[in-house]
Amino acid sequence: MATLMQRLQMFLRSPKGQKIVQQGQRQLAKPENQEKLRRLATKFQGRRR
Repeated sequence: MATLMQRLQMFLRSPKGQKIVQQGQRQLAKPENQEKLRRLATKFQGRRR
């Protein structure tokens, strides 16, 4: 039985996985989404301390 990481890697290499990766890259190229991600990262960093 494949581990979770192996299954994830297999999915990301598949055509459907590649499509999702490309879609994510396009979304992350948008400045408004980058700002949302920065705010989210800051929020989680604040909880750790």
